Amino acid sequence: MEENTNPIDLNKEDIQNDNVNFNSRLDLSQLQKSVEAIKSELSTVIVGQHKMIDQLLVAVLSNGHVLLEGVPGVAKTITAKLLAKTLSIGFSRIQFTPDLMPSDILGTSVFDLKKSEFEFKKGPVFSNLILIDEINRAPAKTQAALFEVMEERQITIDGKTYILDTPFLVLATQNPIEQEGTYRLPEAQLDRFLFKISIDYPKLEEEIIIIQREHQLQNQGKLDKIQTLLTAEDIRKYQDLVKQIVVEPELIAYIAKIVVNTRENSFLYLGASPRASIAILNAAKGYAAIRGRDFVTPEDIKDSAIPVLQHRVIVTPEREMEGISSTEIIKQIIETVEIPR
Repeated sequence: MEENTNPIDLNKEDIQNDNVNFNSRLDLSQLQKSVEAIKSELSTVIVGQHKMIDQLLVAVLSNGHVLLEGVPGVAKTITAKLLAKTLSIGFSRIQFTPDLMPSDILGTSVFDLKKSEFEFKKGPVFSNLILIDEINRAPAKTQAALFEVMEERQITIDGKTYILDTPFLVLATQNPIEQEGTYRLPEAQLDRFLFKISIDYPKLEEEIIIIQREHQLQNQGKLDKIQTLLTAEDIRKYQDLVKQIVVEPELIAYIAKIVVNTRENSFLYLGASPRASIAILNAAKGYAAIRGRDFVTPEDIKDSAIPVLQHRVIVTPEREMEGISSTEIIKQIIETVEIPR
């Protein structure tokens, strides 16, 4: 009689030898509790926008920058300030204007008469969470000043390199409608944002709740009751934990196929770079983490693909004139790429 090799009949010794482990390899319980606590705090002010909040938390866990796009008054700035309030880290807000210079962001060397030498005065970018309001209002020279700091988390001035403290995250806002006094963001800078999050108008029911809450506030500030929940050390620990999340080879290939399809799609003038592939990988790990899993699923990749890719591709002029957006094209690409089983 042949020996039964059915996996169901494996004994403990077989399981140990084959390294089969059905338990979670990473303890994500504390991370999940922290995520739910932050969501709860944000929901006391922000009505709806659950998808946006999830994306912001994924970006924090994935150590990625975020571009928030929406018309004025849809809570872009207040959301960034609320998120900063829940985190016990340094926070800076920079209002971009057409006359803003790189030194206004990075800092400048000032001559000290007492010491008879130049002393570097750090700019507002030397912090942990940077809110850049209306990022598309600054000219190209100022935008270029962000390239190094966003990608390498360091600044080189007067031949000296300054390493920024971790975590370092940029939350930038822009208005997609108003074009007067604005500058188009360079593709190289857009590529440095992990996510572009588009914020829509609230629904009727949500609008009613927003008005009611504002009426009930009276003399209280929106941020007054927000609790601080995570320290810089907590964030670094969770970011290291997210990096360890398992991604099967088939899913890595799935990510690559989606990105390569953007380069071969006839509706797109410019496809996504390998940086986009890495961004989807990191974001998918973040989604898995906030969902309590130590492994990535195709669903995590799908949820990551649109916010990662929509600002990294350029639609051909013909399709743009037809009103086809990059988001619609990316959705079509995701639907055509076979999901690993």
